[in-house]
Parts: sequence; C-alpha cells; structure tokens
Amino acid sequence: MAHDAAVDGLDRFRTLVAKQQPTWPDAEALGQAVARLSAAPPLVVPAEADLLTTRLAAAGRGEAFLLQGGDCAETFADAHADRIRNKIRTILQMAVVLTHGASTPVVKMGRMAGQYAKPRSSDEETRDGVTLPAYRGDMVNSHDFSPEARRPDPQKLVEGYEISAATLNVLRAFTTGGSADLRRVHEWNRGFMRNPAYSRYERTADEIDRAIRFMDACGADFDALRTVEMYVSHEALLLDYERALTRVDARSGKAYDTSGHFLWIGERTRDIDGAHVEFLSHVSNPIGVKLGPTTSPGDAIALIEKLNPAGRPGRLTFITRMGSGRIREALPPLVAAVRDHGSPVTWVTDPMHGNTITSDSGYKTRRFDDVLDEVRGFFEVHRAAGTVPGGLHVELTGDDVTEVLGGSEEIDDAGLALRYETLVDPRLNHQQSLEMAFQVAEMLRA
Repeated sequence: MAHDAAVDGLDRFRTLVAKQQPTWPDAEALGQAVARLSAAPPLVVPAEADLLTTRLAAAGRGEAFLLQGGDCAETFADAHADRIRNKIRTILQMAVVLTHGASTPVVKMGRMAGQYAKPRSSDEETRDGVTLPAYRGDMVNSHDFSPEARRPDPQKLVEGYEISAATLNVLRAFTTGGSADLRRVHEWNRGFMRNPAYSRYERTADEIDRAIRFMDACGADFDALRTVEMYVSHEALLLDYERALTRVDARSGKAYDTSGHFLWIGERTRDIDGAHVEFLSHVSNPIGVKLGPTTSPGDAIALIEKLNPAGRPGRLTFITRMGSGRIREALPPLVAAVRDHGSPVTWVTDPMHGNTITSDSGYKTRRFDDVLDEVRGFFEVHRAAGTVPGGLHVELTGDDVTEVLGGSEEIDDAGLALRYETLVDPRLNHQQSLEMAFQVAEMLRA
C-alpha cells in the first residue's frame, strides 16, 4: 500500500505547469527514451541519499560545512577522466583548506554527473535573422547554431544518463581507490599551474603532513583518511528525466530520485504551485531551492511547508543567490522569517549567479571580488541573525581557464580571451577556487 501511495503522488506534477521544459518534436522518441531510463539501474542508492541528509543536518546546525562545486553546465565532450579528476581534486583541495583552516568537517559535493540541462531566459535565439531553439544543455540539444543541432533530441537524455554513470565511476574510483588519501595531499597539486594560491596551499599541506606524522608517532589509526565521502548533485530541471529515474525503495516504501544524491530547484522553477516543487515534494532525497533577491519571506515559508512538512533536519537547503550589492538587504528578512518559523533549514550561499556581468570585450563574466563580497555578506547576515551559514555553492573547474576577472593572477578583460571555454556561465579556475577556500576558512574561523 505504501508503495502505491508513493507512486501516486509522483505523477501529480503532470497536471501542473512545468516551466523551462524543451518542446520535444517527436513524442514517440521521447516515450522510448523515458522507457529506457525507467528500466535503467539507479545512479545512486537511497542509503547514500539518507546519509547525505544527516550530513546536511549537521551543516545546518553549524557542526559541518557544505562545499558544493562544479560546472555551470557539464558538457558531454568534457566528460573525460582527466577533467573529472581535476574537478574532484579541486573540490578536495578546497575542502582540506576549509577543514584545516576552520577545524570544521566539510561535506563534499560535486555539481556533476547530471548537470547537463540549463534554464534559459528565452525559448529561442536569433542570429543574423535566423531564429532557432535556445541551447538548453547537452541533455536536450547541441550548442552549434544549426537547425539539426538545436532540435531537441530525447536520445540525449539516455546519453546524459550513460555519461553521468561513467562520471560517477571515475568519482568513486578516485575517492575510494586511495588517490584521495589525505596522506597524499601534496600530490593533488601536480599538473596545476604554479601561482600564489598554489604555494599557500603547499604550506597548508606541509602543516597537515606534520600533524599526520605526529599522529602516526602516537599510534593513530589512519583508516578514515584513506577514502573520501563525496556526493553528486544537479538541478532537477528536466522532469521527464528525473521522473524516469525515480525508484521506490523496497526497505521503506519511499520514493527516491536516483539520478543524484542531492537535487535542487532553480530560481526560475520554484513556483509553489509549479510542477518542479510538486514533484520534488514526493521524493525522499535531500533537496535544495535557489532563492534570488525577489524571494519574499512568505515564499520561503510556503516552500518549507510544501517541501519539508515533517521538519526533517537536512531535508531542505536554501541556496541564496542575491548579488553582492543586494545580499545585505535582501537576505535578513528571509533568514529572520525562517528562524522564527522554527523548521530546520540548511543555509548555503551561491555567490556566482547574482554577480554576472558583460565585459567591455563582450564576454559574460564575474568579478572575483564581487563573488567574495557576496560570501562575506552571507556570513555577516547570519552572524547578525544568530543563524548558521551552512555552506558554499560555486561554479568552478579544475582547469586553468580564464573566465572570471581578478584573483591573484589578476585576470583582466583582455585576459578573458586566453582560455574562455564555458558554454554557459563563467567558472572560477583552479587557482581562484583555492583562493576562495582560504578566504572562506577565515570567515568560518571568525
């Protein structure tokens, strides 16, 4: 009976407005793709999602800190082992800096193995008088500007699943196979360019080495250092994909979206009466909601009551994306309303999305100083409200790209052209990511 109840609620979203969905031209092809996904093995298992819920609950209480990082939009072409490993190493390095600098356990989560779809401000794009469907991510269509490339293809949903599975294989091999052993913390820097953030990281690695040698001399057991717990997350945007990968757990009779451990609802799809909020209210994974500067305290409370009526700690994360110029005014009323409501929420800052600008040379970019200032504002607001700043959500890559202005390398407008590779939003490079970790560690320490 519990099984039936779980399944019934899962399809209620189909009666509601679903924003940001592609217009699939071939219904039969879509049906075939969905049928294949519905029969496919899960990418993650319910027990892992449940463990993450307890980890996020700890972050919500200030007993841990969430670090969530990865590409704005993953691409199929970039899903090769070296790039995946570089991204994982960057996140692990940031986590080491945070753990060492702030003496806080860090929950590590990649924006990966599923971040293949993007909301767009317009359904169409026009160039030189030609209008085609907008690029909605590799799971929907291709970036090239041609009618064939931009036609939404349901087979890409299946391809996205397969590449996500391969990405997870690399992640699991790296984090459990000994490569992520904390005693090899120096080796994680190999292959990255030398720069000021790198040498600061080396000093931290030296201190960790000394501490480990001391513990070794005292006879400590190092089993816990050999492997790393790492989770994957993406925006639950394409409801055909997410519903097809939802399974009812035989242990509990509860439904889990097995496409990832943690799923979030974007700023553009968080309508309380919309299909995305309805669908995710029926899965048992930990979930997040992006809140932009137009969010009212009433919106936040309605989302809590819809998505976490039982008040389960770690179930609901609010990811704020206000912009550095607005966070100090826009966030306090939300934090106060949620605090006074009393339901547990884990607060995380996304300092990337509210700070996008167009450079003089026409590149979509962000200023590193603005990104850091939004994180600073996030900490200030929580300190003033007596609430907990629980985590950081950043768009980053493990590669030495030039997409965000500033940092100790002082990337300027002319420098953006050197290695600007993103298809959608600008990402912090490896060095800027490390710099950010040092700054955030200081904020956590304070």
